[in-house]
Amino acid sequence: MAVILWATEAIPIAVVGVVGVVLLVLVGAVPDFGTALYGFSQPVAYFLVGILTLGLAVQRSGLAQRMATYLMRGAGGSPRLLYVQMLFSFAALTFALPSASTRGAIMVHVYEQVLQHWNVPREHPLYKAMMVAMGSLNRLGSTALLAGGITPVVASGLLGDFSWTQWFVLMSVPFYANLVVGGTVLFVFYRSGFRLDDAAVAASVSLGRMSPTEMRAAAIVMLTALLWFTDFAHGLHPAVPALIAMCLILLPRVGILTWSEFERNLGWSNFFIIASSLSLSHTLVTTGAAAWFSETLVGGVSQLTSAPMLILLALCVCFALLRMLLPNIAGYLALVIPVTMAAAESLGLDPLIFRFGITMTVIAAVVLLFLVIPYWGLIGHPLVPP
Repeated sequence: MAVILWATEAIPIAVVGVVGVVLLVLVGAVPDFGTALYGFSQPVAYFLVGILTLGLAVQRSGLAQRMATYLMRGAGGSPRLLYVQMLFSFAALTFALPSASTRGAIMVHVYEQVLQHWNVPREHPLYKAMMVAMGSLNRLGSTALLAGGITPVVASGLLGDFSWTQWFVLMSVPFYANLVVGGTVLFVFYRSGFRLDDAAVAASVSLGRMSPTEMRAAAIVMLTALLWFTDFAHGLHPAVPALIAMCLILLPRVGILTWSEFERNLGWSNFFIIASSLSLSHTLVTTGAAAWFSETLVGGVSQLTSAPMLILLALCVCFALLRMLLPNIAGYLALVIPVTMAAAESLGLDPLIFRFGITMTVIAAVVLLFLVIPYWGLIGHPLVPP
């Protein structure tokens, strides 16, 4: 029922998640209410609160706008270099502004200023290439980092505890490769727009001196990133640096946000969606429902057991179609990941490959088969375990 309501969005998706948790108790799917609240006891939900607070502070301080502008100004007057700079910023700005939606909302105004300065109309191929890349490729830069927003946070919570470094090692090559391939495809498709007759000089976007608020925001971002990068040394869960950053941001006088700003603008529905999704997914596994779904799935592909690459490709296509029907990413992952993990184990294949492969689309599937699978094999996760 929760999946159907998430797909139709007939009622707010956060409400669906909370109702789903209550129904787990009422229908006897879990032994007690504490088990139904499993997702609310997991650090991943509070990790999300921390990184959303960090992103909000960076945005409010003006630091994000400054960083985006610096990246853009490096392009000079070249449309091609401007495009490459934008693709690079999708990954670079994630460290300071994890949310792809927030990052895109800030960057789109900066790039619109540049295109207006160059007298590029909205119907021009260059304008279309920039905006399509902003909408379709921006999120790839986020997902390569564990702190990159809702998708990696939910996925890591469903898959098990990952350190910041482990996630980056596993996901950087797949998603950055998708970013490069997707960017190349868009460049080829809109190539006529990258040959402006009279490319203007660098856009004159003025920047004043860095304010004290921006300096404090930058210091907090660097401290948090340092703790994430060195998790192999201190062993802290990624949620801990995120919550430390949140506390610093909310400190009276020296902080960046007031408590009322934090309450109003954080987007609390994301917290309830993720926590309830983890609870529902945990119930799928513990009750055996995921195993039942996986047996049905395995039966449909049993004739391909001798060709694991074909199985993976078939599942990528099926789950890509399901993703189009289920717009809520948390609900999608809560349904698909437990089932896929159980199916991979039934087929005698490495569940890790199947966990990450299910989110690949058509371009991503090509990268998955020819680049990601060999890369994961090199780092100790071959598709067929020895």
